[in-house]
Amino acid sequence: MSPDEALQIARKQGLDLIEIVPNAQPPVCKVMDFGKYKYEQSKKDRIQRKHQQVTLLKELRFHPNTDDHDVEFKLRHARKFLDDGHKVKATVVFKGREMTYTDQGRVILARIVEALADCSKVDQEAKLEGRSMTLILAPERGTKKKISKPKESQP
Repeated sequence: MSPDEALQIARKQGLDLIEIVPNAQPPVCKVMDFGKYKYEQSKKDRIQRKHQQVTLLKELRFHPNTDDHDVEFKLRHARKFLDDGHKVKATVVFKGREMTYTDQGRVILARIVEALADCSKVDQEAKLEGRSMTLILAPERGTKKKISKPKESQP
């Protein structure tokens, strides 16, 4: 129907003519209360934002000569980050003449991947960019820890 007819119908009912799909041919319109329409839209937006999961990228930095204990210590942090649902970026930074030891950096990153294989997957392979080698790990689906209360025994 023509826009004028639709406007007349809307005015008779005391409502507004709202264009729902402006790009369609012909455009799709509805006769309804505009305030109620805006409220429903904002309600849908709030629900979508509420169910959105925010993932952060946590970074761990190493050097080619990082000691085993230090790597293990940082691996515990990485495991906690992955359990919380965050991505982990492991970076090996090379300073000065350490650039000749890029193979040691690859060994450290391979060790990290192996140690965290049970709770993560490789999101981005290890690659050398400038003076740093980076690797990104993403949490596996369903690895989030479930906190359960201990059952109380009844006498």
